[in-house]
Amino acid sequence: MFCWAHLSTARQASQGYALMLRGLYKNSVPVIQPSQLAAQLKTNPQNFVLLDVRTPKEYQVSHLTGARFLHYNKVSDKQLKALPKDKTMVVYCSVGYRSERLGEKLLALGYKNVVNLYGGLFQWVNEGLPVVNEKGPTAKVHAYSKTWGIWLTKGEKVYD
Repeated sequence: MFCWAHLSTARQASQGYALMLRGLYKNSVPVIQPSQLAAQLKTNPQNFVLLDVRTPKEYQVSHLTGARFLHYNKVSDKQLKALPKDKTMVVYCSVGYRSERLGEKLLALGYKNVVNLYGGLFQWVNEGLPVVNEKGPTAKVHAYSKTWGIWLTKGEKVYD
């Protein structure tokens, strides 16, 4: 049985999330939609470097397949300069704020192809796209905090 109330609530949550992101983002790094990235990763995965810039605990719970971990607060310019310049750097975090800051650093270091995953890992999972951990596919997602976790509408929320 179809529930119109659930659809309306989901739409409102999605609109609320988009509004929150509009206020959070500085639009200093181009964004890529999760569905667009997923499609491009299926056809040309070799063209991308996925950079998860959350904390170690967040990354351990789950991340995008093939993502490299770079600790947002501890990454050095030396580590960033070691990344390939001939690939598109896709930065992401929980919602896209920390990753936008790291994307700004990459652009300042001369990287030309840098994109921020719109809505971060939360939006990726909210759209039903897969995440993994060291054991393989998982439904678990580190929700960062109870405050931010409200934006994660799918998956199994994990808090430290």
